[in-house]
Amino acid sequence: MSEITVASRYAKSLIDLAEEKNNLEAIKQDMTFFVETLKANTQLQAVLRNPIISHDKKLKVLQGIFSGKVDVATDAFFKIMVDKSRAELLYPTAGEFINQYNLKKNIVTATVTSATALSEANRLQIINEVKALAGGEVILKEKVDPALIGGFVLKVGDRQIDTSVATSLKNLKKDFTQKVI
Repeated sequence: MSEITVASRYAKSLIDLAEEKNNLEAIKQDMTFFVETLKANTQLQAVLRNPIISHDKKLKVLQGIFSGKVDVATDAFFKIMVDKSRAELLYPTAGEFINQYNLKKNIVTATVTSATALSEANRLQIINEVKALAGGEVILKEKVDPALIGGFVLKVGDRQIDTSVATSLKNLKKDFTQKVI
């Protein structure tokens, strides 16, 4: 069974537990905090994935970092996962938890890549357009890629809108080469 499939099942169980205990928002904040912490610290990811490191040491590391900063249920979840030799699944499970939470709350993540940083007006316009299409809340991730020359590339789920000058020039070049021959 793939890691994502297993992580998805654990995430679903954690969401169900959080809803049952009426602390879904707190657990979501904990999972976001956990993911951001592990993204910033690849050594911590390596510790959790390393089968040579004992369960006790992994648990002490997690408690040292997160104890008192996360909900009791999140702390218990970490302990259960480590005790069951599933520490390597904590990071993907937290990511899946956030994905499932977003689906449940109708929150869409959109990524916009532009040649320069977006102005506040452009940012709001993109958010409003995506909100109108998706019908839910929008989390906008922004990237800057000067190679686009101008315009932007917007990705929402499996859809992509590419209005970049670089792509337009590439398509124009392709059209010319096909028509000349």
